[in-house]
Amino acid sequence: MDDLYRENIIDHYRHPRNKGHLDHPDIRYHDVNPFCGDEITIELKLDGDRIVEAAFDGKGCAISQASASMLTEEVIGKTLDEVKAMSKDDILEMLGIPIGPVRMKCALLALKVLKAGVWGLEEWPE
Repeated sequence: MDDLYRENIIDHYRHPRNKGHLDHPDIRYHDVNPFCGDEITIELKLDGDRIVEAAFDGKGCAISQASASMLTEEVIGKTLDEVKAMSKDDILEMLGIPIGPVRMKCALLALKVLKAGVWGLEEWPE
């Protein structure tokens, strides 16, 4: 089963979904993992409090970029409150393989960026 998830991660890395930029996003946030240099920017368009479009851009390892690709697919159609409730476990479930401590920050960078943007740059619970 891990092989299927690994193939999915590689597919998202090689053929990312929603990669690029949105015209006039309602929310945009960028951050960098200083330990490895991974970078992610996430942009969202809203209709009220519901996400109708999501895009990401960045560079980095397969885990960070696949996580961003999967996450942008997952959040389209969700409300901001639903996104605020997302957790580390949601990302790890999407990735589907065990992530060791060294790669955990890579896996969670997209969620960190998404939540920082959604919370309006306020502090947010991990």
